[in-house]
Amino acid sequence: MALERTFSIIKPDATRRNLTGAIVKKFEDAGLRVVASKRIHLSKAQAGEFYKVHAERPFYDELCEFMASAPIVAQVLEGENAIAKNREVMGATNPADAAAGTIRAEFAESVGENSVHGSDAPETAEVEIAYFFSGLELVG
Repeated sequence: MALERTFSIIKPDATRRNLTGAIVKKFEDAGLRVVASKRIHLSKAQAGEFYKVHAERPFYDELCEFMASAPIVAQVLEGENAIAKNREVMGATNPADAAAGTIRAEFAESVGENSVHGSDAPETAEVEIAYFFSGLELVG
């Protein structure tokens, strides 16, 4: 199987509680490697542009406010079957449904403040990575 890259965000609820290292460790322990990472504070407009696919959904404004409420850590993860592996490590969106040992089961505060975001497909990963990183920043 070939190496794959995926996009990940450690969200404001997790950075606020100083969980970045613990979350990155879970990714690394699962065989994923961080090939790009930056801690940034999104504006509401930047969050809105990133999440524009959800613009018509009722939670969109609340999501954008939340994502602009504190710094995030945007990162690119690389590994065998990285997209599926990342989603497995994150756990279900609703922490009540997340398997034991997953990031969301351990760290998420709610469905909305669920500590992490991850790409759901190769095409999504490509777009999301390009939103936050130039090719020069991908140093795998």
